[in-house]
Amino acid sequence: MSESLKVSILGAGNGAHAMAGHLALKGFPVKLYNKFEHEITSMRERGGVQVGGTVEGFSPLDLISTDIAPVIADAEVIMVVVPAFAHRFMAEVCAPHLREGQVIVLNPGRTGGALEFAHVLRQQGVKARVVVAEAQTLIYACRISGPARVHIMGIKKEVPLAALPAGDTTSALALVNQLYPQFVPAANVLETSLDNIGAVFHPSTMVLNANRIEAGEEFDFYQGMTPMVASFLEVIDGERMAVAEAYGVRVESAKDWLMRAYEGISGDTLYERIQSNPAYAGLKAPKTLDVRYLTEDVPCSLVPIVSFAEAAGVEMPASRGIADIACGLLKRDFWAEGRTRENLGLATLSVPEIIALVEKGYD
Repeated sequence: MSESLKVSILGAGNGAHAMAGHLALKGFPVKLYNKFEHEITSMRERGGVQVGGTVEGFSPLDLISTDIAPVIADAEVIMVVVPAFAHRFMAEVCAPHLREGQVIVLNPGRTGGALEFAHVLRQQGVKARVVVAEAQTLIYACRISGPARVHIMGIKKEVPLAALPAGDTTSALALVNQLYPQFVPAANVLETSLDNIGAVFHPSTMVLNANRIEAGEEFDFYQGMTPMVASFLEVIDGERMAVAEAYGVRVESAKDWLMRAYEGISGDTLYERIQSNPAYAGLKAPKTLDVRYLTEDVPCSLVPIVSFAEAAGVEMPASRGIADIACGLLKRDFWAEGRTRENLGLATLSVPEIIALVEKGYD
């Protein structure tokens, strides 16, 4: 492993804390950017991140800044670790400072992340040849546990990754695998986008436990996936898999994904496998509905999957219903805000043309 590979982390949430701390512990020089000063004040004061759980130690960071230019200037790999609704902003703020040969990875892309990021870079007139890739999911199960502190409950065994276009995946992995050997190649960004397990697990569980969450009840989020809720998640999962089939990509069921992604999974049903996952133990449900399990996973997961489904003539009544309820609960129009084929620059493309784009690129 080359310990000289220069890494930039964009973000300061749970995943960014974990990734910055873990990679620094592994010996990589890490710089971190975040838009909001108050979210990195503690890291600045301490000079790094204290990591606990599966990985332990204090991780000094080379630079922690609200100025993105020096953070990404010499980076070979730029890891974007923010909610998917912030990908557009990150693309805009990165655009003037990107240089030839850099690899940008969205952790995760959710649905359409790489397509959105690359579309914005084109709109911004970026000429530098950079590789834009997306991970199928965040590699960590983690939570910020205090100022400049993060607790890592688990690290996934395997995470698919694809670049846009698909031909760039090999070159992206040549660098990213130096950081994480767990990243494996996916066919293309349609596979990583439609293999979005967050779309299955998060919005429906939030909606079906809305009264408990609004009441401030203390419970583990994944324990909220009771047998009946888990059965409904399988309906959502089936709709997602039907869209993937229409686009010619192979995705796993949520049940099979759990078995591949985590250690210690047992049971035959989705419910049993969720409840057996040690990495999910202790992950508390939010105390409000206004959190990214809805504000990210509806506009950046369910909405784009439904939009891709419409182009392919696939019906998604359950997924559409959950998105509609989320709009009503939060008094927001996620259909207008979210990633659609229109705002990804794909409105005029047929299914075969979208497939050609992710395989061959824009030019």
